[in-house]
Amino acid sequence: SLEEYFDVLDEKGNFTGKMETREKCHQEGIWHKAVVVFILNGKKQVLLQRRSPNKKLWPNLWDITAGGHVLAGEFGFQAIIRECQEELGITLDPKEITFLGASTSINEKGAIINKHFNEYYIATKEVDTTRLTLQPEEVAEVKWVDQEEITRKIRNNYDGITDKQGCWDYLLKYYEWLDKQ
Repeated sequence: SLEEYFDVLDEKGNFTGKMETREKCHQEGIWHKAVVVFILNGKKQVLLQRRSPNKKLWPNLWDITAGGHVLAGEFGFQAIIRECQEELGITLDPKEITFLGASTSINEKGAIINKHFNEYYIATKEVDTTRLTLQPEEVAEVKWVDQEEITRKIRNNYDGITDKQGCWDYLLKYYEWLDKQ
C-alpha cells in the first residue's frame, strides 16, 4: 500500500508545516490528527462496526461507526467522509456532519506511541445496513444499536465494545443533549 503521510502538529495542535509517515509518527511519538464519527438514525440508534478478527487492536469487538487518521492536507470532516466511504461504503454529505469537540490522547502499545489530537463528529443519516460494502480487512459486520443498549455496555465497563473511553463519553454526552431537545 502507498505510504500514508500525516501533518505533523506541535503539542498544542498547531500545524508545523511538516509531514511525516504514519510509521515515523508512531515510532517517534509525533503529534497528529485522528477522527471519530458516530452515525445515528432518527430512532436515536447508533451504527456500530465489529472490528475484523485480524485487527491488531481490539479484534472482533464492536466499535465506533468509523474513524481513523487525518491524512496530510486533509481536514477532519474530510477524513470522516473518506473513512465512512472506505470502511463502510457510506457516502456522507458535509451537511450531515456535526462537529462535537476535540481532545488529545497518548496511547503506548508495544513499540507504537500514538499521540493524537482527536476530533469527534456525529452524522445523522438513515442507512440500510444490508446494502453496505464493508472493507473486509477492517470491518466484520455492522448493526444498529439502541441508545439503552449502548449506554448499558459503556457503563458496564465497555462490555463487548472497544474501551475507547473518550469516544464513548462523547456519544453519551450527545445522547444527554439529544434527550433534552
